Amino acid sequence: MWTGFTLLVVAVLALDLGLFNRRAHEPSFREAALWSISWVALATLFGAWVFIRKGPDTGVQFATGYLVELSLSVDNVLLFAVIFQHFAVEPRHQHRVLFWGIAGAVLMRGVMIAAGTALIATFHWIVYVFGAFLIFTGIRMFTHRHKEVDVADMAVLKWLQRHLRVAAEYDGERFFTVRDGLRYATPMLLVLVVIDIVDLVFAVDSIPAVLAISRDSFVVFTSNVFAILGLRSFYFLVARVMGMFEYLTVGLSVVLVFVGFKMLGIVPLPTSWSLAIIVVLLGISMVASVVKARRTRPVESALE
Repeated sequence: MWTGFTLLVVAVLALDLGLFNRRAHEPSFREAALWSISWVALATLFGAWVFIRKGPDTGVQFATGYLVELSLSVDNVLLFAVIFQHFAVEPRHQHRVLFWGIAGAVLMRGVMIAAGTALIATFHWIVYVFGAFLIFTGIRMFTHRHKEVDVADMAVLKWLQRHLRVAAEYDGERFFTVRDGLRYATPMLLVLVVIDIVDLVFAVDSIPAVLAISRDSFVVFTSNVFAILGLRSFYFLVARVMGMFEYLTVGLSVVLVFVGFKMLGIVPLPTSWSLAIIVVLLGISMVASVVKARRTRPVESALE
């Protein structure tokens, strides 16, 4: 199963970059929507295979883990938009840097999931640490939901700028360029590293959340990877309408707290019930956001 899934991921990534997105371009809303639907459909088919091959309970665990990961990736989308805006990356070049950033994220998450499952298997008490951390993260997400991120103040960016010879301008999609016989890193490399660091930070939150749902490393890894693979098209789709989902962060913070309680054993519910509760929480936050956006839009239009 591991070999087959790895081959599937490599094949899909090769088709994505080598065939469907060889030419640099900005995906239209329709194209991003079609790709997003395709990724969700692929994850659904894989989930159906897990359901048949490993049983209904494992299938529900995969669906729940995938939904949690996909929901938490909304915060990644917000930060990606801030990063691209800070570095003034042209929309037609954003897909390439997201592709390589996500390829790196798959490798990093594989290592973190292996470490997390090994820790739980060896030290069972680490479960309570993960549970408490998820509750803390959910509360922090709620209290910091209006806080803006200053990319220029990131420590890793300052370190790279001190230790790398960075060109002042981009050279298309290239990560390195040659100027006056010297090799320079382009700002695109800085963007790539910052995106991978951001995903690593979010993985510290999201991986314990899925480990609270399933201890099956195959389920945890595959649900993570499917959510990450769809993140590029999800970005081009959601980044344009993020203003409509004001309360989604509130819903995500409640989901994290709920999952933390589940991991601590305070809410001992079966996975199917957890999936239903997560769907309801996210659904309420999205509906409330859309209602709020529709009510405020006429007022904003009048003010303009």
